[in-house]
Amino acid sequence: MIDTITTVLQYLAGGMIAVAALIVLVRIVRGPSLVDRVIGADVMLTTLIIVVAAEMAINGHTNTVALMVVLTAVGVFGSISVARFISRPDPRVEAESDAIDVEHTTTDHADDSEQALAGESALPPSAHEEAER
Repeated sequence: MIDTITTVLQYLAGGMIAVAALIVLVRIVRGPSLVDRVIGADVMLTTLIIVVAAEMAINGHTNTVALMVVLTAVGVFGSISVARFISRPDPRVEAESDAIDVEHTTTDHADDSEQALAGESALPPSAHEEAER
């Protein structure tokens, strides 16, 4: 009786893992973004680790613990690498924003010099008080 229950539970767990893997595979293929695909690949790797752990538990051995550790390290370092790559700013956008900042900076200085010629001060009122002290 116990063997029958154990076998049914093993097949049930295997079926749930297979369904999870298929859902994750769909997410990897459909995307729509790079982040979705990376998360899908990370979940697929976690599913593989679960399969190795279940096989270890079912067969009663610990021969594949090293494989699980390596797969876990690959998953962690891969996720960190992709996160750093995604969070890095685009150099083209940064160059455009620097050019915009230069335009605003030269415009601000031109306004200051026009105000100085007109006898107006570009400093806020609180800065005048500090300058007078």
